[in-house]
Amino acid sequence: MAKRLIAITKELSKGVDALSFSEPVAYVYNPLVYAWKSHKAYLDKYGSVKGRVLLIGMNPGPWGMAQTGVPFGEISGVRDFLGIEENVEQPKHVHPKRPIQGFDCPRSEVSGRRVWEWARERYGDPESFFDEFFIINYCPLCFMEEGGKNRTPDKLKAEERDAVFEVCDVALRKFVNVLEPSKIVGIGGFAKKRAMRTLDREDIETILHPSPASPIANRGWAPQIEKQFEAMGVELQVRPEFAK
Repeated sequence: MAKRLIAITKELSKGVDALSFSEPVAYVYNPLVYAWKSHKAYLDKYGSVKGRVLLIGMNPGPWGMAQTGVPFGEISGVRDFLGIEENVEQPKHVHPKRPIQGFDCPRSEVSGRRVWEWARERYGDPESFFDEFFIINYCPLCFMEEGGKNRTPDKLKAEERDAVFEVCDVALRKFVNVLEPSKIVGIGGFAKKRAMRTLDREDIETILHPSPASPIANRGWAPQIEKQFEAMGVELQVRPEFAK
């Protein structure tokens, strides 16, 4: 099954690589190319279970997946919790303010740190977490403006945005067909909306995005998403210290 996910991901990477972008987008990183070893390791290690809750993020952050190749790929979370640390190469064009340092990157992505710290606290080990969940990003590209500001896919020019969505929609349908998720949950409103439209389904749920730009997320992200999971009927594993 992981092999099928790898094949879909390669198609996705090739599809988005064929696209072009104009100002205000000045740099585009595709970690499925230069950080492919890490992403493949992620799919190989954790992509072989059907019927899980599928969590869908938007696109890579400059200090997360853009560095490690893993969704919500905060350095310590990927290396120390997920057990993945592969050689990361370089994009064709590197923004001087957004260098790719791979696992040597000194910065910590808050969103990714929140995701993997919650997974560690709740499940203890990655295998237990990935028995219940799997995480992908809807779009694999990281977009940056000339000044270094991150630009999300929904903020692209209409024709460029639609071209990205067309490629990513095809991949998402294929991922869902392979993973056969018990439930699909967008991490944030964008992912929920794209999944609902792409899959033509009304049963897509959402949880709060862990971004530090969200004042609500900064008031205790983990407890809030646990309540959201409970409300949608997703039973979370009891922490070992609370188990009888």
